[in-house]
Amino acid sequence: MNNKLLLYQVALTLIPNIGPVQAKLLLQHFDIDEIFNARKSLLEKIEGFGEVRARSIRAFDNFHEAEEEVAFIEKYKIKPLFITDKEYPQRLLNCYDSPTLLYYRGNAGLNNSKIISVIGTRTHTDYGRQVTESLIQDLSALNVLIVSGLAYGIDAISHREAIRNSLPTVGVMAHGLDQIYPAQHANLAKDMIKNGGLLTEFKSNSNPDKHNFPIRNRIVAGMSDATIVVETGLRGGSMITAELANGYNKDVFAFPGKVTDSKSAGCNFLIKNNKAMLLTDAQELIEMMGWEEKKKTRASLQKELFIELTADEKIVMDILKQKDSVHIDELNLGSGLSSSAVAAAILNLELQNIISSRPGKLYSLT
Repeated sequence: MNNKLLLYQVALTLIPNIGPVQAKLLLQHFDIDEIFNARKSLLEKIEGFGEVRARSIRAFDNFHEAEEEVAFIEKYKIKPLFITDKEYPQRLLNCYDSPTLLYYRGNAGLNNSKIISVIGTRTHTDYGRQVTESLIQDLSALNVLIVSGLAYGIDAISHREAIRNSLPTVGVMAHGLDQIYPAQHANLAKDMIKNGGLLTEFKSNSNPDKHNFPIRNRIVAGMSDATIVVETGLRGGSMITAELANGYNKDVFAFPGKVTDSKSAGCNFLIKNNKAMLLTDAQELIEMMGWEEKKKTRASLQKELFIELTADEKIVMDILKQKDSVHIDELNLGSGLSSSAVAAAILNLELQNIISSRPGKLYSLT
């Protein structure tokens, strides 16, 4: 990789007062190397920037720290994923605060056709373990990428069960790749690098501080097609992740539990308040996500040959043919059409029974 380019990419994440949202705005106005030399008057004109952020950019001179991070990346063969890279998790691009730069060790594709996040309490019950293991075992034939947070409890169970069932699994961490937290999961992390990967937006020497975990959770929610909450109380990281997933218009599912069980109180709350769909087994998930294997009949193939599509409808169809189901945000982003043009194309295709809508603003071929 071009070391100079990587240096600027790392440096962009180090500028004070410039987070992922502001970084996106900068990249809309400048090439990345131009950002650091842009005139203060130009920077101030960017919506939401003002004098403080413009001054932070102009005053930035911490390239030494960026150089150290580039050296760390090269030494440990870490894969940097900038927001414009093809290998960057494309589902995250639909999130307004998607990370500017990710650091990755592993061999799993982060744009797998099917990705779910499986999350829950660190202090699980036997019920939580059984539900998690059964869910992942029953998904083993679908090559689903299992994402979680490498924490104690449901996270670790989901990672281990994925490995046991030859499914790729990725752990999203709240610290740099120079350490593993909790340390007891060091061997699990090694197995995951061979059967999935470790992903973080935190550079080396970043500790697992408390405030990093909610930041980490938005990646868990944003890079997946759906978030599955297995077992959780009313407070904690799993509830934060579920709320983030809802904010990103992602599907959220929860396994119900006894009304007297505090470990299931969070799941029951999500279901009761329509923040999660009730889930009892993997087959329900497969059906609601539209992941059933479909075979085109001769009649449907003949029907498709005689349908005349507009240019906009063809663009939408080409995107839908690539996956089992596609989110409306992805159609808007990938088509290059206006949202009204996409909406019109979708309506016409639905009227012709060529595509169908699914829960969570997803669309798929009929």
